[in-house]
Amino acid sequence: MKRRFQRRKPIVYAFIDSQNLNLGTQKVGWKMDWRKFRQYLEKKYNVTKAYMFIGYMPEHVALYEQMHDSGYVVVLKPTVDMNIIDDQVKPEKDKPPTKGNVDADLVLHAMKEMPNYSKAIIVSGDGDFFGLVEYLDQKKKLLHIMTPNWQYSSLLKSFEKYIVRIDQLRKELSYRDRKKS
Repeated sequence: MKRRFQRRKPIVYAFIDSQNLNLGTQKVGWKMDWRKFRQYLEKKYNVTKAYMFIGYMPEHVALYEQMHDSGYVVVLKPTVDMNIIDDQVKPEKDKPPTKGNVDADLVLHAMKEMPNYSKAIIVSGDGDFFGLVEYLDQKKKLLHIMTPNWQYSSLLKSFEKYIVRIDQLRKELSYRDRKKS
């Protein structure tokens, strides 16, 4: 009697730099449909947990709830209003965006969760993740680096074999306003 051995699927987690992804897709002319992206990660790569790192702004609570309902583990980071420096409010035309530096939190979660996954996907084109990517590669835990577009950090070029460009998935993942259709 022959036994059939089923090959177990690897446990895959995704760690998403939301601002890098959001700005990177908008820069090339489209908006991400977050629900479609979560479904894509699950179907294509068997992602069981997708951590979404995002700066907290009270006016975006509905977005965070929508992301949670779409299946993301939403990790909120306090934001810094870049318009106020040394208690001085900058003039409107000189105002940079609000910043929610999520890089350290993403790295921390990827390291803390390492015993729980067999492969990781890093979603960002930011070179600040070079050390994490290098470590995951050494530990044979890196599945992919998903970059928003072709303009990702040159520090990640040595990991070219892991790169998946999200801009090439625009038709599958772009947001379409259902009201206009």
